Amino acid sequence: MTEATTKVRRQRPAAVILTPSAEARIAHLMDTAPADAIGVKLSTPRRGCSGLAYSVDYVTQADPMDERIETPGGLFFIDSASVLYLIGSTMEWQEDDFTAGFVFQNPNAKGSCGCGESFTV
Repeated sequence: MTEATTKVRRQRPAAVILTPSAEARIAHLMDTAPADAIGVKLSTPRRGCSGLAYSVDYVTQADPMDERIETPGGLFFIDSASVLYLIGSTMEWQEDDFTAGFVFQNPNAKGSCGCGESFTV
């Protein structure tokens, strides 16, 4: 096979972009994680006023179907059933005097409930 016929395999971009603050929070979560945790996982379970919500939980076993992102602080997984709802999203950790949590900029969300806990696509 010649160099001209060899295909270059490009790495595809991650489904979700993690900001530096989100990566730092993942590192903190992994530093304080239960002993059997191998990473954290983002999913979009059905709940809330609008239908879907964001959920971040510890993972003890990798699912080969899940999206996997290696961060400096540990592994970050995206539930395979949730990827289509999240493609192109940005995940950020925000903290102030009154609240702390992950905040999502999701171009796929067509609406959200008044409390901001759930979204619809």
